[in-house]
Amino acid sequence: MKNKKMKIAMIGQKRIPSREGGVEVVVTELSTRLSACGYSVEAYNRSGYHVSGKEFDDGRGKLYKGVRIITVPTFENGKLNAIVYTILATLRALFGHYDVIHYHAEGPCIMLWCPKLFGIRVVATIHGLDWQRAKWGNFASYILKTGEKTAAKYADEIIVLSRNVQDYFKSSYHRETHYIPNGVNRPDRREIKEIGEKYGLEKDGYILFVARLVPEKGLHYLIRAFKEIETDKKLVIAGGSSHSFEYMEKVQEMAAEDNRILMTGFVQGRALEELYSNAYIFVLPSDIEGMAISLLEAMSYGNCCLVSDIKENIEVVEKNAVAFEKGNVSDLKGKLEMLLADKETVDGYKKKSQEFICTKYNWNDVLEQTLALYKKME
Repeated sequence: MKNKKMKIAMIGQKRIPSREGGVEVVVTELSTRLSACGYSVEAYNRSGYHVSGKEFDDGRGKLYKGVRIITVPTFENGKLNAIVYTILATLRALFGHYDVIHYHAEGPCIMLWCPKLFGIRVVATIHGLDWQRAKWGNFASYILKTGEKTAAKYADEIIVLSRNVQDYFKSSYHRETHYIPNGVNRPDRREIKEIGEKYGLEKDGYILFVARLVPEKGLHYLIRAFKEIETDKKLVIAGGSSHSFEYMEKVQEMAAEDNRILMTGFVQGRALEELYSNAYIFVLPSDIEGMAISLLEAMSYGNCCLVSDIKENIEVVEKNAVAFEKGNVSDLKGKLEMLLADKETVDGYKKKSQEFICTKYNWNDVLEQTLALYKKME
């Protein structure tokens, strides 16, 4: 690996470029930055997920900002999709002459032992303790837990996104890990255009929730609390489902009972930028997080944020957001009412959130620290 640029494989994401989940955002940001620095990067996407972006075909496959996209066939069935993809991606990667194979998320780490047998260096990023998430059944939780144990035993280096998960690996596996939190870009705020035309939204006229519609994100707490509040502001729910169709139906039924609640589905691009730029407050009521990309993004747009008091959220916001007790609908309602009645407090948080978060979390820092780990294995 000395005296040459490394060749790196990324395995674990559904697809890049994409922002449908934290893994996809991280792999997109890290891969493109590595490529811009002259490293050879190949990202293993899953079939069935259409790639959107300014990619082109150079005769050997798709390229996105210098990153080669390799699409791996897998089943559409949600229970088999990830495991079949991981097996096939790993087997394909064995012949890719990589210096480093970088696995993302616990599930894909179940195959991490295989390239180790062939002397290939492997890095694992644990984006969160996925087996704790309510959307997974017993078999999926077993696979995720096994992937976690495999990473702890075989990975050359492990990256975690929170101090809480770092402590967990230390206490559970006596394994040292590297704390490298996600980054965020400093965005330009957008005036209302698309979301005004499409949804009838006005600046400061809505409370914003952005996340996948899965139980651990706590959306049901927010809907229950919001429905008990007297306000002319809307509640905008931006996000799609992820293997949690029963939960999706549940929150749709809850939302349908209040005409102030607007469900947009998955949003990206200009419309998402406008939603972040013009919200009165942003709310993330999650029970479980790795490190929430949507929270970083909301603060990067200068939002006043209201978050559950789990360690992963408080670690991100420190004293620059309002917190409520996890799962406590009454406390969430009280904090919402307080912020709705006190614009001066909201504006105070808005003034400091962007500079705080963009200074604390930077993708270039993530790149430098990740590269240092790669080079450490030379």
